[in-house]
Amino acid sequence: MYAYKYKDIALALYEALIPDPFYIELLRGNPNNEYTRQERLMKYMDYSMTEGEKYGRLTIAGNPAYGAAIWSKPLDQATDNEKSLLKKDFIKTHMGETALDAYSTIVSFMSEQIDAVPPDAWYLSIAGIKPAYQGKGLGADLLNAILDETDKNGTPTYLETFTPRNIRFYERIGYKIAKEVFEPVTSCNYWIMVRG
Repeated sequence: MYAYKYKDIALALYEALIPDPFYIELLRGNPNNEYTRQERLMKYMDYSMTEGEKYGRLTIAGNPAYGAAIWSKPLDQATDNEKSLLKKDFIKTHMGETALDAYSTIVSFMSEQIDAVPPDAWYLSIAGIKPAYQGKGLGADLLNAILDETDKNGTPTYLETFTPRNIRFYERIGYKIAKEVFEPVTSCNYWIMVRG
């Protein structure tokens, strides 16, 4: 049994990110999994938020909440290994073997592509605003608290997006495309963007 910490925000992230090819791939197949697609992805989002609190930063927008951003900071090797093992165990337990295989393959491939990213960069792993709240400038507000902090410290940040329409949004807040990559599992291009 999974105990949510941020169920309402997990739903907002699910609604915002369900069209993303990465998440579509995590939910593909898996007929033996007892959970619906929505439940599985909401649990993934909730887990990722608690992971962000532990290993990086989590920012939540709105009251009631309509969005969140999850940031990862660079970690020492032992902590990074611990984080990775815990995430894979969570995915296997709550999303199934098919999701774990997809996650492991995609993440391994994507981690080999970040040669254009400074080693001290913070990573914006997940950001989403409930669709009803999109297009109102709230996405920038969600990210600015951390970006103000990283700017003051001279720390670069980066992200990856599979969604072409997101590129202009990220460019408006100072990100630049560092690399475009074809990801073979999703059969989609994605963009690595760096700021700072």
